Amino acid sequence: MKFPRLNRILCITLLALASLILCVSCQKEKSESSQDNQTKGRTLEYTRQVTFLNMSGNPITTIDVAVADDDDERSTGLMDVSQLPSNKGMLFIFEDEQPRSFWMANTPLSLDIIFVNEDLEIVRIHQNTQPFAEGRFQSERPAKYVVEVNGGFSISHDIQQGMKIEL
Repeated sequence: MKFPRLNRILCITLLALASLILCVSCQKEKSESSQDNQTKGRTLEYTRQVTFLNMSGNPITTIDVAVADDDDERSTGLMDVSQLPSNKGMLFIFEDEQPRSFWMANTPLSLDIIFVNEDLEIVRIHQNTQPFAEGRFQSERPAKYVVEVNGGFSISHDIQQGMKIEL
């Protein structure tokens, strides 16, 4: 008589254990998926190219860029983008040329912020900006375009103020 009762207790225990393992496994999978999404951040669509030219007007390097050409895209910029390939960036296009300022709130990457006037001349470069920085980065001179690339890009490619870009 004790034997059937023992089997039933054993079956219930095994069933409970299997359920617990399944729940833990599902929770771990959900957690890993959530971490992957946080690591990846927002993704960009690269639709144009920007070529950086040396002082003689010869190409130095070309990058693919996502374009921000309306108020919503410009205000979002590279916020929540956690990975930016070395040959990619973002091009901000404004309707007019005027002094500009950018900020790094919600931007987890160190960036070089390159301000460009309507003649496509680089008028200011802020190098290796600090992620999530509270302050503003000013162009100090009128700019119609801004190119954001990974921090250190302008140093590694010897890009300087006074050089030009090609769109």
